[in-house]
Amino acid sequence: MTQVSDMIEVDPDPRLIVEQGVAARIAGIAEPLLMDLGYRLVRVRILGADGCTVQIMAERPDGTMTVADCETVSWALSPALDVADPIERAYRLEISSPGMERPLVRRSDFERHAGHRLKVELAIAVAGRRRFHGVLLGVEGEFARIRREDAASGEAGEVLLRLEDMAEAKLVLTEALITESLRRAKAAERAARPQRIMEVGRDTGEEARSHPACTRTHRTSSDHVDVNQPDAFRPGPIGGRNGSKNEGE
Repeated sequence: MTQVSDMIEVDPDPRLIVEQGVAARIAGIAEPLLMDLGYRLVRVRILGADGCTVQIMAERPDGTMTVADCETVSWALSPALDVADPIERAYRLEISSPGMERPLVRRSDFERHAGHRLKVELAIAVAGRRRFHGVLLGVEGEFARIRREDAASGEAGEVLLRLEDMAEAKLVLTEALITESLRRAKAAERAARPQRIMEVGRDTGEEARSHPACTRTHRTSSDHVDVNQPDAFRPGPIGGRNGSKNEGE
């Protein structure tokens, strides 16, 4: 007899750096829905600089994320979050790509970005330090090896940091990272081009125009598009105990 637990999809490459508190509750709602859609959760953040914004970073397994992907995720998550009501006030949902200076949360993230600079903040201090800067050399078992750029005199030039002890790990923008990110974006565009031709050019004979990953801010209340806001798609305020939903519905 098949057990219910056997039917639950398990992520073969789970996040090792996760949220706490309310953000963790939102992640618990978002992650299985994203998996069903073919995406992976990267990070959830709750920002309060401009009202209240719930920012959900997501991506495809190959690391890409387009404007259309952000829209798909937004309309799928909005109703689920509205029903769960994880925050006791109105908030704006923002779906974004990880961007170039992306968080590293999975083992595969560290493996894929070996050779690039990063900064790490630990939940547990190592040798009296919580923050490390340097070049990611690779993954060894449960640890990431980093060639330090912040080592003081007498300290080791390389360090092994346990992945699950990290509170945050993030890439640092460099020319090498920009070059690699552009190369991957072009490769993803080429791979998606036949599908775009099939879906959009079937009647017109024209190829669909490609979009950079999540480069627009969209508010449904006024159909306003701000092209100067990178890496985000905002469908408008949702949730909260005042009963507000996506504007424009």
